[in-house]
Amino acid sequence: MVSARRLLLLVLMLAPLTALVDAQRPSSDWTQWRGPNRDGAIAGFTAPAAWPKALTQRWKAEVGPGYATPLVVGNRVYMFSRLGDNETMSALDADSGKVLWQQGYPAVFTMQSATVRHGAGPKSTPVVANGRIYSIGMTGIVTAWDAASGKTLWQKPGSTLVPTFTTHSFSPVIDGNNVIFHVGGHDKGALTAFDAATGAERWSWTGDGPGYGSPMIATIGGARQVITITQAKVVGVDASNGTLLWEIPYAVTSTTNSLTPIVYGQTVIVSGNGRPIEAYGPARQGAAWVAPKLWENADATMRMSNGVIVRDMLISLSTRNQGQYFAIDAKTGKTVWLSEPRQAAQAAIQTAGDLLFSLEDDGDLVISRVTPTAAEPVTRYDLSEGETWTQPVISGNRVFIKDVSSLALWSLN
Repeated sequence: MVSARRLLLLVLMLAPLTALVDAQRPSSDWTQWRGPNRDGAIAGFTAPAAWPKALTQRWKAEVGPGYATPLVVGNRVYMFSRLGDNETMSALDADSGKVLWQQGYPAVFTMQSATVRHGAGPKSTPVVANGRIYSIGMTGIVTAWDAASGKTLWQKPGSTLVPTFTTHSFSPVIDGNNVIFHVGGHDKGALTAFDAATGAERWSWTGDGPGYGSPMIATIGGARQVITITQAKVVGVDASNGTLLWEIPYAVTSTTNSLTPIVYGQTVIVSGNGRPIEAYGPARQGAAWVAPKLWENADATMRMSNGVIVRDMLISLSTRNQGQYFAIDAKTGKTVWLSEPRQAAQAAIQTAGDLLFSLEDDGDLVISRVTPTAAEPVTRYDLSEGETWTQPVISGNRVFIKDVSSLALWSLN
């Protein structure tokens, strides 16, 4: 029989190993725009031994209109949406869909006629960090919420300078003790870092108005930088102080820069309405920075369907040929393959290893396996009767789908 003393020693010896294993275990939390790393990669997903013929709907809750991605932290789901005239943050129990708390503020405004069909938002996905949730609403109101209770911790007023079409859809990003937003509006904006705890302004760059896409933070050329597509530029801004490092003129049709830049090693890949897919290589040149174009691919273009990297290939849905999936060699820019045309108008695309998850705008979740020559269909699930422009959240065996005004939990088993 093992003595109590030896048992205690064994427990103490195994504790660090257990902690190490836990630290390395991928989290299924979804805390920000496009997932844990803002790149569409699903953490900790294990494919079922056999895909079910249909997914099981566990619950469905009316949460109000908006395109913000639901955020999943442990057993809570946080949803930013509109209820009446209020922009509202809700916390729901992930198992049942029961509302745990709900807090909001008035945000009355009139939408432009061209955008009425998309609803009065909000469009931006919040970010969760250190027990706080950070959001920006349709009129540019920035709010820090307490994740446990919904209490407002600090708030910044909105702006009358709203972007032209879809208003504020820039999704904030956390960098250390800062949370970064692009506030302001058309022709006049400020990429701004706020102290995450207090809301104090740490730095701002005022070189352009906000675009509709969201930023990435990456270390390129030895400098940690915020990389984003603004109203008419692609920029890299020093994450520590807001100094502009490099910029590329990047105007698109209808002023709808809607994509998140793709960072592939030291390369920044971008696309926009009416433009080909382009790759740039920001780098130091003496005391200055340059950002030469590395390649361009005119076979495909991305407008609102953000891409993912699989096997060193950029994969997404092109707006060409009425919706065509494609793969481009991320190193060279050469087209690897193109799907049949007429696939979908828009799609929210994510990846788990070689598996590709594409939530098309008609509510179908298409699952494919990426090969060197195609995305081979695995299965397809019809998960919504309404339009689905919001990114899905795949957390373990749970699939959270937000349509125009409701949020549903579907189960893979």
